[in-house]
Amino acid sequence: MKGKRSLFMVFKWIIALLVTAFFAFPLVFLVINSFRDKMDIVDNPLSFSGTLSFQNFINAFDRMEYLRSFTNSLVVTVCSAVAIMFFASMLAFFLARFETKVNKTIFYVLVISMIVPFQAIMIPFVYIYGQLHLLNSMPALMFYYLGFGLSLTTFMYHGFIKRLSVSLEEAAGIEGASLFTIFWKVVFPQLKPITSTTFVLNVLWFWNDYLLPSLVLIQKSRTLPLATYTFFGTFTSDYGIAMAGLMLSMIPIIIFYIFMQKNIVGGITDGAVK
Repeated sequence: MKGKRSLFMVFKWIIALLVTAFFAFPLVFLVINSFRDKMDIVDNPLSFSGTLSFQNFINAFDRMEYLRSFTNSLVVTVCSAVAIMFFASMLAFFLARFETKVNKTIFYVLVISMIVPFQAIMIPFVYIYGQLHLLNSMPALMFYYLGFGLSLTTFMYHGFIKRLSVSLEEAAGIEGASLFTIFWKVVFPQLKPITSTTFVLNVLWFWNDYLLPSLVLIQKSRTLPLATYTFFGTFTSDYGIAMAGLMLSMIPIIIFYIFMQKNIVGGITDGAVK
């Protein structure tokens, strides 16, 4: 039995290493080639040979207008994530604590809306809001992120709030606290785990999103994912600088995720326990 168990553990480690290598290879490929010359990449993209330098990063930093693009991404991401957290938490609390037929209908509509992919409504979205002159601005993009992200975040908050005890809320109500005070002083502090989880997930989405900003933003307000597209032309692409630009776009969000990943696991496990 011990021999079989040891063999099974070796098999699991082999599978884990193969899966890790499979997912790590694109990142390693990107990192190595971001330091290589364009001709070296075209000649043999899988080789580690050739001259390695930081020139690609210097060129990418200038051509991307990195500081402006980074600021645009930061403003859009933070404002959108905070807005969704603010409205979704209150909406979820109202739907969870007042279970009327209207509220149940609203909740089911939110859940059903998550099934519809953005690509299915992309063309009418651009046509309608273009006719209303509600494109080409960062505030408009934040508003659309709020609309598209509200349903999932509300759904996650709703499940968490349903598991919270109402005794503290009832005690606060007896003391004369308003519904607004009960939520922000009593309920919201208990939502810290799920708030951290939803905030991190939304930040990852907003920071890395390309499709919606490409439909809404103009040149001067482009985000980092849009800025990296400048390296790809109709007839030629500068792969070395492009990969360096991708690295510059990835580094901030990777650092953010490393520091915040424990909040995702903590929010999920705390929600399960409650």
